[in-house]
Amino acid sequence: MTSPAAPERRTEIVLEPMRATHLADVLALGRRVYDTSVKPYTSWSLSAIARHADGEASACWVALAGDRLAGYVLGSMGFDQRTDWGNLEWIASAPEYQGQGIASRLVKACCATLTEAGASAVVTDVESRNTASAALMRSNGFEASVSVTLFVRETAR
Repeated sequence: MTSPAAPERRTEIVLEPMRATHLADVLALGRRVYDTSVKPYTSWSLSAIARHADGEASACWVALAGDRLAGYVLGSMGFDQRTDWGNLEWIASAPEYQGQGIASRLVKACCATLTEAGASAVVTDVESRNTASAALMRSNGFEASVSVTLFVRETAR
């Protein structure tokens, strides 16, 4: 796949299951769009991708505009101790493709795959300041549930 560039006008966006050939582009797009400084426990790495790609009932999809990666979603069965829940953990749209409904299509594909795999619920988490992602999830049938606040105590070194 080629590096990011301005999208061609109205290139058809095709969704397909993520394959090993997509890994480098998925990793690169994540590095472009995620602010891993927001949550100290958030890490974006190849192992984060592999955990879902190799997971039980992988629900990893990519959105392609020709040979360009326009977005992806990573999900799999299991969340904490709940093996009957699906986990939609990572989703991203390349900035140059945002606003075209790609993320919503990816959410739907991931949720459908997890439902087919037997998920009784699909869970995701959204950083509190990420209002666009919260709106995306609400518009796709997710409802806010429990909230956890991360408390950090800096140590004197």
